[in-house]
Amino acid sequence: MLSIYFVLIFALGVSLFTDLKKRKILNIITFPAILIGLLFYSITQGWDGFFFSSAGFLVGMGTLLIPFLLGGMGAGDVKLMGTVGALMGSVFTLKAFVVVALIGGFISLILIVKKNGIIHSVRAFYLFPVLLSGTKGMFQMKADSGSSIAFPYGVPIVIGTFITLLWGVV
Repeated sequence: MLSIYFVLIFALGVSLFTDLKKRKILNIITFPAILIGLLFYSITQGWDGFFFSSAGFLVGMGTLLIPFLLGGMGAGDVKLMGTVGALMGSVFTLKAFVVVALIGGFISLILIVKKNGIIHSVRAFYLFPVLLSGTKGMFQMKADSGSSIAFPYGVPIVIGTFITLLWGVV
């Protein structure tokens, strides 16, 4: 089991570095780690281990699939969560995802406030229900490429997984 933790920590560490430096999570890291998880659990626990790792992989991929399909994150982020699942199983991955989502939301909130300022951010939050109410002509929601805020989501994935690994259920 110690070897699985080593593979997880190595994959997370390299992914954090490459995501911060190049904004990419490399397949050469995620694919072998997924395969190691599947093989390790299959060899040590037979079919039960294979299903444990496969279910974790699917849960990990599934947690970020919709945000990926909506263009909110890259495929590397999805594969990194799949890696966490293949190495740690579905229950751990779901727990980690909750922590990852909270950390990702917190980072997003900080970046929004930093970019727009606190007054503008609060005003936008207050007006958001009005914008969605369907009132035509009063407010126009326009896509502005300069208004989007992006950050490497590998960072919350790594931090959230480490927190879950070190402290268990948060």
